Amino acid sequence: MITVRAKGRLLRSRDALALLAFLLLSSAAYVARNANGLQLPTRVLRLEKLIDAESPLGPQLPCGNEPGPSYPALANSAVVKSWSKSGLGDNWKPPGCTGWTEAGFTTLVTVAARFPHTSGTIDLRQHIGAISQLKGLRYWSTTKKRWQVLIVDAYALSDAEDGKRRRDFAPDEIKEGNVLYFEQVDNLSKGIYKMRILEASETRLVFGIENLSTIRFHLLPIFHPGELRSMYFLDRESDKVWRYYSILRTGRNANGLIAGNESSSINRTVAFYRFMVGIPSTREPPAAP
Repeated sequence: MITVRAKGRLLRSRDALALLAFLLLSSAAYVARNANGLQLPTRVLRLEKLIDAESPLGPQLPCGNEPGPSYPALANSAVVKSWSKSGLGDNWKPPGCTGWTEAGFTTLVTVAARFPHTSGTIDLRQHIGAISQLKGLRYWSTTKKRWQVLIVDAYALSDAEDGKRRRDFAPDEIKEGNVLYFEQVDNLSKGIYKMRILEASETRLVFGIENLSTIRFHLLPIFHPGELRSMYFLDRESDKVWRYYSILRTGRNANGLIAGNESSSINRTVAFYRFMVGIPSTREPPAAP
């Protein structure tokens, strides 16, 4: 059973815009479901338990310093947290390893989990670079109360300037120091993003994503360049188990239409986590109906 505490009634337009914004960014790092052919244990396929809890220290990222994040056991559910400005303050400073210099936020979501994976980093790199596989990504619309396609198209770009499409990024392009570009088109808007590979070894993959173009709802700017940022940490724990941690932040100057959407944050976070570990995103029931 999923327990969700909603912080007030959601506006229909807010719900749609917030869900759109997050999925445009976070789903770009999609790793194909069950990529290594591993049968996930039944217990892992259960719905994630969502925890609305805050630490006075704020998010603890796996940056190599203590304290780090607390990961649930492989047999347990992912831990998803939606952080509030009232809890962390208007001037919350991102951890130094993110490279994010602007204080504060509008939306802040983290997820920590363990997942089974036996094929090493080559498969993970391949699927991180497989931008075209985002096409057809589905999510639960809390407004329309149904599963529906969000990402209509997605493709890698040769660079950010000419917008020329290219084939998906190869595994050897997912290497430390590389900066890659891609575009996503959904049913409401489109945007160009930058993916920076920060670490890439046999035991650890770290990459960050941010929007380069202004994200608009029709003609209304929702996110200016750099206001959508996320980081992903994949760490090998053993030959069969990896740890997953992600953090998404929207800037403090983001359009107010995307603020205060806890249900949308929960749905989009769980959808991406399910993709990463091989759980179908449309498994019933939805996280936050």
